[in-house]
Amino acid sequence: MSSEGEEPVAASPSRDRALSDEAIDWLVRLSSGRATPNDRQAFLHWRERSPLHDAAATEAEALMRGVAETRQADTLRRGVVPLSLSPSPRRVSRRTVFAGATAAAASVAVVTVGLNLLGPLSGFYADHATAVGERQRIVLADGSVVTLNTATALSVDYSGHERRIALHDGEALFEVAKDPNRPFIVMAGNGQARAVGTAFVVRRNDTCEQVIVTEGTVEVTVGKAAPVRLEAGQRLGFGEGDGQKVRTVDVDAVTAWQRGKLIFNRRSLQSVVEELQRYRRGRIVIANEELKSLQVTGVFDLDDPDHLLRTLVETSKARVIQMPLLTIIR
Repeated sequence: MSSEGEEPVAASPSRDRALSDEAIDWLVRLSSGRATPNDRQAFLHWRERSPLHDAAATEAEALMRGVAETRQADTLRRGVVPLSLSPSPRRVSRRTVFAGATAAAASVAVVTVGLNLLGPLSGFYADHATAVGERQRIVLADGSVVTLNTATALSVDYSGHERRIALHDGEALFEVAKDPNRPFIVMAGNGQARAVGTAFVVRRNDTCEQVIVTEGTVEVTVGKAAPVRLEAGQRLGFGEGDGQKVRTVDVDAVTAWQRGKLIFNRRSLQSVVEELQRYRRGRIVIANEELKSLQVTGVFDLDDPDHLLRTLVETSKARVIQMPLLTIIR
């Protein structure tokens, strides 16, 4: 509410941004553990100064709730059972802890693949898994080599007649050792990629899966559809919104993560942020609609994912506000 005699001030982008920044500063101060009752009262007075102040505070509170949810996801991912769910003093197996954590996550609806801090929850039951930002190279029993990208989990099931991999989450490059008598099959969602001796990438996220062939030929089957043969340099996506279309891709660019790089060629900032977020803990929010369509071109080092954010500040009018587990681009 405006104080007596204060003239109402029309909203403007610069004023909204300044108020949002102030609101975030207030909430950071109040959640620091050092806030006094006077601080809390001062924030209430600040919030009541005008409807614009109140709207900025509401927006900041929503962002802070996102931080709290991300921290809760971290707790569950570490297998720490909240006090209200603590079991009796008997020994608790990893599987039991996982089941309890998953139930807790479902009850509060805060754990999603995109918010996992240390990697996908499927890492609890997978044979091999990587944390957020981690890459790992493993050699399988037959000599095939698998390179796991960030936040990836997979299981291996070899038998006398086939070599089967289940990709639960994330992305992996498979360099397959030749064995004509045992086909190499990677399962992802309702699709499977089948190869005898070749190299290909399989990626799986919340909404879709994709197969990219870097060498040789791969046969991809989705559901009950007829198999599709992919050659080197081709990609097939399947799942929500992908339409199961074969596309030609720049293999060096889409597999640059193996070399510790991200390569973008005229990609929207929204798309770039979605990709970057896979390699960083926490959430990135673009709070400026105009910035979402900004075109980004460049090569960025995965060992320094914040370089992209610094470049954005240097080459545009964007501001980047970094908080624990939350980055805001304005």
